Amino acid sequence: MSSDEKKAAQAFIARSDYYYDLPEELIAQTAIPERDQSRLLYLAGDEPIRHLKFSDLPELLRAGDLLVFNNSKVIPARLHGQKVGGGPVELLLLRQENETEWRVIGRPGKRLKPGAEISFIPNRLSAVVKEILPGGERIVSFKFEGIWAELLAEAGEMPLPPYIHEKLSDPERYNTVYAKVDGSAAAPTAGLHFTPQLLNQLKERGVESCELCLHVGLGTFRPVKEDNILEHKMHSEYYSLSEAAAAQINLAKAEGRRVIAVGTTSCRVLETIAAKYSELRADCGESELFIYPPYDFKLLDGLITNFHLPESTLLLLVSALMGKEKVLAAYQEAIKEGYRFFSFGDACFFLPEAKKPDKAED
Repeated sequence: MSSDEKKAAQAFIARSDYYYDLPEELIAQTAIPERDQSRLLYLAGDEPIRHLKFSDLPELLRAGDLLVFNNSKVIPARLHGQKVGGGPVELLLLRQENETEWRVIGRPGKRLKPGAEISFIPNRLSAVVKEILPGGERIVSFKFEGIWAELLAEAGEMPLPPYIHEKLSDPERYNTVYAKVDGSAAAPTAGLHFTPQLLNQLKERGVESCELCLHVGLGTFRPVKEDNILEHKMHSEYYSLSEAAAAQINLAKAEGRRVIAVGTTSCRVLETIAAKYSELRADCGESELFIYPPYDFKLLDGLITNFHLPESTLLLLVSALMGKEKVLAAYQEAIKEGYRFFSFGDACFFLPEAKKPDKAED
């Protein structure tokens, strides 16, 4: 029976089966001084867990492995302004609809009815609420004098997740060193551990890399609220994959080399396109792919990722790759060992099958 047939036969998957108890003090509030000195939990197949540093990653990879990075860049998407003729308001930019209009979350909602005007930088940056969407999101139209990116950097701040309560001292620490394409409201956090030096070490080892883009939305932090996870509606996020990257990934698969996603966002793009076309090709669009057990991965051989919230869609994705019992056992060991969790926390490297020796290593 295929995974799709198994899913069709399932009527109920309990959200509570993916709960674990996390001490609050293990939720990382700040980034460590050196990105690649975070801890790395390594789990390959049925081998024992290894506790390493992220800087050990080159030793876990081999020449020909292909790492797939998400090059989306977090923008200073949280804006504090003043309603014209009213009180203070806050907007969180979710997605750019066209040159001047954005989809946003705003509060307080009573001050953000259609026609409401908001000033962020007097005479230089303002907005008008155009429409209220189902679910409470708004479409706002911005008016600005100058360069949009510079105004946004001046008026906005990084939109840290709700479980981080400390102010971010260096905005660049909430972006990867290879971030290029503006558009995310949250960081693809698995990539936060890489440094230019580590990337060079991987290249020297013969590890290949390519990039795709998925703009991370706030839906990534929304918990599954339904008791039956099959009733959960997955959020939508924009993605793109170039012809060059698709060709590089297809070649790696054809040659039997491992394709390893850096982050669940990279994983979702690869699996979205492969499911859409039954193959990997250049593509762009919206992904609403919800990966949960059981799931037959089309492309993925491994995943580098952070630790994820209890009962979250991301924890379900990792469980689909490695098995729920194995993942929850690994999380319990990480808690016992004092790992730091979530966005600024430590990392995991998951391989469903243990590395098999090359012939030269026999």
